[in-house]
Amino acid sequence: MATLPVPLPSAKMATVEKRRLAVSQAAGFTDSGRPGASRTAAMTESEEDFLRQVGVTEMLRTALLKVLEARPEEPIAFLAHYFENMGLRSPTNGGAGEPAGQLLLQQQRLGRALWHLRLAHHSQRTAFNNNVGVAYECLSASGRKKKPGLDGRTYSELLKRICRDGEAPEEVVAPLLRKIQCRDHEAVPLAVFRAGMLTCFVLLEFVARAGALYRLLEDPGLATADRRVGQAVLDTLEGALQASDDTAPARYLEAGSRLGPDSLALAMDRALVARRPSVPMTREEFLEKAAALFIAKVKPVG
Repeated sequence: MATLPVPLPSAKMATVEKRRLAVSQAAGFTDSGRPGASRTAAMTESEEDFLRQVGVTEMLRTALLKVLEARPEEPIAFLAHYFENMGLRSPTNGGAGEPAGQLLLQQQRLGRALWHLRLAHHSQRTAFNNNVGVAYECLSASGRKKKPGLDGRTYSELLKRICRDGEAPEEVVAPLLRKIQCRDHEAVPLAVFRAGMLTCFVLLEFVARAGALYRLLEDPGLATADRRVGQAVLDTLEGALQASDDTAPARYLEAGSRLGPDSLALAMDRALVARRPSVPMTREEFLEKAAALFIAKVKPVG
């Protein structure tokens, strides 16, 4: 059987093939239909630019930094809660303009601010200050009929929420709130807001430590402490606070921590050998007097 000759490509077909290859290369595709290396790099760069332009890159970076600061036991749940409430920080996410909607939005912002304030302990100064700034921004977001900024009413409400959630007795924290609150119509700058938040959290820790100290003095059978011993401990605590010239609230905790077992034991022994009748001192009275020593060192607002 004779072999059929293989037809050579015509000049027209060669021209079409060259044009097809040129178009494919210009589009960034190889002859197999897959994206070329240059096209893939361009797509990757374009995606990164998009994420950066819409703020996703910075948002994720901030979220991961919050995880590192807080180090929660359940990081995924922490991130879910973080992203769920992010919209409350947006000034454009206002209510419908009606009082009920504004009240609900205000409560949401207070809750969001509290969540940020609790992310880091006040001793982690940089992280705590950053979170205070975010909380201030949450509460300063303006609605449709409200100018941006934080008023004294919102600031005072947040102070009350912090103290109430801290389970400190109301009569213990009330004197502090009266000292650092602002008038409802006053504008609260960030510096005053930061000082108030720090003072509240330090007082709560101070009262908690005072409660632990009272449990050491308490008679389990009577659920009270000997007044002589309790007052001796309070006098020793007052001396430690007065010896500290620093006005920073966190320093008050350090002054209280200087009360070593030896100094406390010596004060208690002196109280017990004193010839005075034993009168009980309740936990509430002890905490109130201990908090009063702390509050006396706090500078009032304004």
